[in-house]
Amino acid sequence: MDWTLEVIGVPVSDVDRAKAFYTDRCGFRAEIDAPFYAGVGRFVQLTPPGSRCSVVLESGMPQPPGQSRTAPGSLRGLQLCVTDIDTARAELLQRGVEVSPVMHMGASGWAEGRGEESWNSFLFFQDPDGNGWTVQEAPTPLAER
Repeated sequence: MDWTLEVIGVPVSDVDRAKAFYTDRCGFRAEIDAPFYAGVGRFVQLTPPGSRCSVVLESGMPQPPGQSRTAPGSLRGLQLCVTDIDTARAELLQRGVEVSPVMHMGASGWAEGRGEESWNSFLFFQDPDGNGWTVQEAPTPLAER
């Protein structure tokens, strides 16, 4: 049996503002935008270009049993992979996203510029609530890994 990661919840304070950021500025595809149940919450599912995993923006949905909600802007560690970090950065900048320079991890921590290893080039950005995203250059497309 496969266990596939297909949806990640992203806590936001304003679903419409977040949806516009992810679709208009980041190029995510809007899959679903519907009320969860009549009068109870809203469910917006968005998918990054070429991804097998989506994000869901939640508003007003009941808390899952035994779990607590995270505050808008508190999510870190979301990571997208691309095969050309420079093109990805240029596209995000052209769409109006504030994005870091290309960086790599070195012996002294993060440093500006591409890494020598094919997997060691990154950039970073945040959504309007402050949820943190990392974009990593992957040496080959997902289908080939």
